Amino acid sequence: MSNSKIIVLIVLLLTFQSCFEDNDDNGAYASEINDFVWKGMNAFYLYKQEILDLANDRFDSSSDYANYLNNYETPEILFESLIYNRENIDKFSVLTDNYIELEQILSGTSVSNGMEFGLSYKPNSSNEIFGVVRYIHPNSNAEANNIKRGDIFTSIDNTDLNISNYNSLLSQENYQVNFATYNDMNTDTTNDDTIELNNINVDLSKQPLNKNPIFHYDIINSSGRNIAYLMYNQFVPNFDNNLEIIFSEFKSNSVDELILDLRYNPGGSINSAVLLSSLITGQFQNEIFSTEQWNTDIQNYWLNNDPEYLINRFVTSENSLNLNRVYILTSRSSASASELVINCLAPYIDVVQVGTTTYGKYQASVTLYDSENFTSQNINPSHTYAIQPLVLKTLNVIGQTDYFNGLIPDFEFEEKPYDMGTIGNINEPLLNQTINLIGSRNLYENRMEIYGLIDDSQIFENFSKEMYITKSKFKK
Repeated sequence: MSNSKIIVLIVLLLTFQSCFEDNDDNGAYASEINDFVWKGMNAFYLYKQEILDLANDRFDSSSDYANYLNNYETPEILFESLIYNRENIDKFSVLTDNYIELEQILSGTSVSNGMEFGLSYKPNSSNEIFGVVRYIHPNSNAEANNIKRGDIFTSIDNTDLNISNYNSLLSQENYQVNFATYNDMNTDTTNDDTIELNNINVDLSKQPLNKNPIFHYDIINSSGRNIAYLMYNQFVPNFDNNLEIIFSEFKSNSVDELILDLRYNPGGSINSAVLLSSLITGQFQNEIFSTEQWNTDIQNYWLNNDPEYLINRFVTSENSLNLNRVYILTSRSSASASELVINCLAPYIDVVQVGTTTYGKYQASVTLYDSENFTSQNINPSHTYAIQPLVLKTLNVIGQTDYFNGLIPDFEFEEKPYDMGTIGNINEPLLNQTINLIGSRNLYENRMEIYGLIDDSQIFENFSKEMYITKSKFKK
């Protein structure tokens, strides 16, 4: 986008906010951080029209505006007052007092002990919780302590996990994990399953960790077919070149099918989702991948002046596989950009979803800084606050969106805590079932026990389920 269009957008946004600033009747002073928070939300918040305090004509004068802002003791309180239906609609908009930490997380670096896990209710309980290790990040504290996929734990610091305490116990920087053994009693029901402590205890510490989202990839030969397998755990632009390299390898080996494992992927960059989808296909270059719906002010402006701004198109890559079908593995932890790939590929190719229903997040956010145009240029040096509000919702080429309850799999298969297998091994249950599907489209009998996933380790890292647009798109 040209500099002139950048200027037009900034002028447009400043116009929305100018109505109460022109009347500088008594020079009342408002908190500069509160001022930044309100203006950013007023300009970009997706649900602006639902919040009366964000209306462009909300204030009669500068003093009226200043008095309003000064009624809020902290930016956090003000920010929460501007969120639409926090419990049911906007669970994701975030304010941070440290944008440096936010930038690190969105680029794949966070403070972590490296143990990724899921949390479920114990058999026959609606209060007690157990955890199962899903995978371990290389070069992490958890790896150094020899923790493995499939390990079970029921207590932290010798305190049993339950629905009331798990968040505080697992949010600590340092804690001891008390491991246990799961016994399914070789029956077809969970009612008689037991989980008992096994006297194995490990001390873990969180530390800065650079997480490679490309956890595993391979080419599997089965029944004369070359099947590409990729476990991709976050959409991080810093690793887009790595995706290109992997797909180049897939292409040079003439793969027939692709199993894309997004079961633990909470989301990330829309641009990375577009690239991955384009690498899977290739025959739809420059066709519409997704469209965007912003708040009414911004949406109307671009519809009237440059509708192309609201469109994300498939991109061109020499490494594209030109596939007409893809198998995507999902779980409740598959969110935002993962769901975007499924929803936006579905009108073009056969998307075979295997696993359990996804999370249900179709909105995207952007990082807004306290600067004249809300970008990271010339940021106010007096603080490090930033906001990450929802600014748009995504739609596929035929207008499908609002999958609030998640995307339902074509073939339902649930991971069993007592039989997790090894990621990438053809005998790992979910991968094995999908390989069996290829060609035959038959799923072996699956005992759906519904362990009731409550949460996963991503909840203990801020901004984990964000789907976001990058600065280049924001400035477009």
